[in-house]
Amino acid sequence: MAGSSNDFSPDARPSVWLCHQTDGPETAHPNWLSDYERQTASKFSGPREREYLSSRWLIRQAIGKSAKVSPELCCPVSGRPNASGTPEGWQLSLSHSQGLSACATRAGSPIGLDLEPCQRHAQWQKVVKRWFSPVEQEWLFREDDSNTFLKVWTLKEAWLKATGRGIAGNLQTLEVRKNFEIYGDQPEQDWQAACCYIEGYLVTVVYRGIRPVWPELTLLEPPPHDFALVDAEPMEASWEPLFQRTIRRKSP
Repeated sequence: MAGSSNDFSPDARPSVWLCHQTDGPETAHPNWLSDYERQTASKFSGPREREYLSSRWLIRQAIGKSAKVSPELCCPVSGRPNASGTPEGWQLSLSHSQGLSACATRAGSPIGLDLEPCQRHAQWQKVVKRWFSPVEQEWLFREDDSNTFLKVWTLKEAWLKATGRGIAGNLQTLEVRKNFEIYGDQPEQDWQAACCYIEGYLVTVVYRGIRPVWPELTLLEPPPHDFALVDAEPMEASWEPLFQRTIRRKSP
């Protein structure tokens, strides 16, 4: 079967698919939405509705291109889209912010993704003081750089998605020390992280693998205004690698 979980290699590069949100007039919901997605989309309107539809369109593109099948044949599991429903075997992680959506894919292995605009979190010190560890507070306050904070924040968000947990009570399960030495609470020794800039956004991916590698980043053309599941073409995009790290196990 094309793109099944049997294709997983512990050395495979994670894939990240991105697209800009479609702008335009209100449109009828596409018929490819699942019942769950249709109910969720009906709660939104305007830009928030189009953001939701764009992200669900992107999920199907990401599964299709990873599994080498038509996006019309693809859908995520119901509820939180952390895995493919059809075809089975793909782990997913979704993030979207201020007009850009991203979906990470990996065959048969956990993955987490976070996407943030580079100029976000002007009041980052309050977040660090309340939620971060004393070690993190010490070096982040000394660095006094919002971009450094964003790198740490996206690492934590991607880690929690990859390990299947929410933010509440879990932000300190990953500790990021000076020079981006990273320590997590999971027993496995093969957790990796990669961070880069693309299109004015910070993108961080956490995954399991035998060594740190750069993800394969692909910017796709935006969805058509009616969100038809055409096979989207890649677009040119500039990106800058920042750092790769192995996530070490934190001592109790």
